Amino acid sequence: MPASTLSPNPSSKIQLPMLLLMFNLFIALLGQGMVIPILPDYLKQFGAAGTAAGYLVAAFGAAQFLFSPIGGQLSDRFGRKKLIIAGLFLTVISDYLFAIGNTLALLYIARFIGGMGLGLMVPSVMAYVADSTTTDNRAKGMGYLGAAMNLGMVLGPGLGGLIAQHGIRMPYYWAAGLSLVATLLTLLLRETLSPEHRQAATIRKREPVTRQIAESFRTPYFRYLLLVLVMTFGLMNYETVYSLFVSQKYGFDAKSISIIITLGAIVGIICQIWLLDRLVRRFGEIKLIRISLVMSAVALLLMLIQFNMIYLLIVSALFFAFNAFLRPTAGTLIANSAGDRQGYAAGLNTTYSSIGSMIGPLFAGWLFDVQIDLPYVLGAVILIFALAFTLERKMRQMPLKEHSHE
Repeated sequence: MPASTLSPNPSSKIQLPMLLLMFNLFIALLGQGMVIPILPDYLKQFGAAGTAAGYLVAAFGAAQFLFSPIGGQLSDRFGRKKLIIAGLFLTVISDYLFAIGNTLALLYIARFIGGMGLGLMVPSVMAYVADSTTTDNRAKGMGYLGAAMNLGMVLGPGLGGLIAQHGIRMPYYWAAGLSLVATLLTLLLRETLSPEHRQAATIRKREPVTRQIAESFRTPYFRYLLLVLVMTFGLMNYETVYSLFVSQKYGFDAKSISIIITLGAIVGIICQIWLLDRLVRRFGEIKLIRISLVMSAVALLLMLIQFNMIYLLIVSALFFAFNAFLRPTAGTLIANSAGDRQGYAAGLNTTYSSIGSMIGPLFAGWLFDVQIDLPYVLGAVILIFALAFTLERKMRQMPLKEHSHE
């Protein structure tokens, strides 16, 4: 499939393959988003709070960590489409198990399976976009994917709060059904990886996760993998305990939390669809990442100041806006350096993100149970620290001037 089929130019309409990919990620993140507003009430059934919430998110991140490099390499070997379908079907199983779960152990298992699904699917989706775009419009394609993921996180809490009025487990039955629909719709996708590339990938021996991480140290995009890890670690301090934080600090119920998350994340979607490509062209990826890291850290610290719901909405919108620029921009830098191993690079990207998603929630949940403001203080410090991975203009294996616009 030529690059123009997926994302021809900044002014063209979104084509069917991109719409299907966006729908896939939207559905996958919808199930995650549904857990946010009802999590405090859901965990009360098991006598659990912040630490358990951290473990739930960490189980998801651990599975992504283990299966993302596998998914990336398998997508290079068997094609993007098959891995996307497999990953989506695992999310069906995950959402259904979460719906019927009656013990914390089963919820952990369900989240782990969900992480497996995204571990297989996300690198394949990112590689699909990289296959089908050029360096000029890749950031736009990655931005569309990020917007779809944000949309899932937007509507997830809103739908979760509404559907939960008919039963706290009902949102997960809905999520499982929608994931099944997305799995079937993926059959309409065309494969972007040529048989020649798949044959070349088959010849290469699949490496274990530990070997892939060791090999990643020598990739030309290792600096950006570290950026993804540290950045995700910091961001997870916001996401993991947000509903618990707002519930305890402001006394808001699931409906109010849903409204805040929904309106804030809509801002993020607008930024990714209409602003990301323009800002990348104006500032370059590196400078935009720097600005976004600083402003996201500022938003985390502003969360500590308690005023009213309007203030919380503004601060949340600020965080979502600049967070919306970080993930797709970092992904673009990695993809631009990956050559013909897009699946492998996308797998490493998701692996390093998963490490942050695995460690961040554990710290956030533990710190929340110590003092509810601590996760946001740590998150702000970590995001500022992440600037270190953007400051060096030249590294021995990082000749990315044309992509960083420095």
